Amino acid sequence: METYRIKRKNAMPLSMAIREYLKEAHLTTGLNTRRIFAAWDETSGAGPFTIKRYFRSGKLYITLNSSVVREQLKSRKELLLEKLNAYLSRDEFFSTDDCNVSWVEDIILK
Repeated sequence: METYRIKRKNAMPLSMAIREYLKEAHLTTGLNTRRIFAAWDETSGAGPFTIKRYFRSGKLYITLNSSVVREQLKSRKELLLEKLNAYLSRDEFFSTDDCNVSWVEDIILK
């Protein structure tokens, strides 16, 4: 009985194949936006108080339902920005080369 061996010329890890697929299907912008929102909930701890989230041109707009939480977050804005981008840099599927949605440059609290 003969055995057949398939040559793997273009073998790549599955995570790299998924990233390539997302890029080819133009899904990185939406995925990056969702990753940013999830990072906000995780790093800020204000997920339960967040009503609306919006990201555009490097600015993350957050609407909160508590003025007390908003003022506490305003005082820690720079620290939150660093924690948010550090969280995103550790995320395996966050695409840093997307021209539409990339790093968070500013947080606008409303």
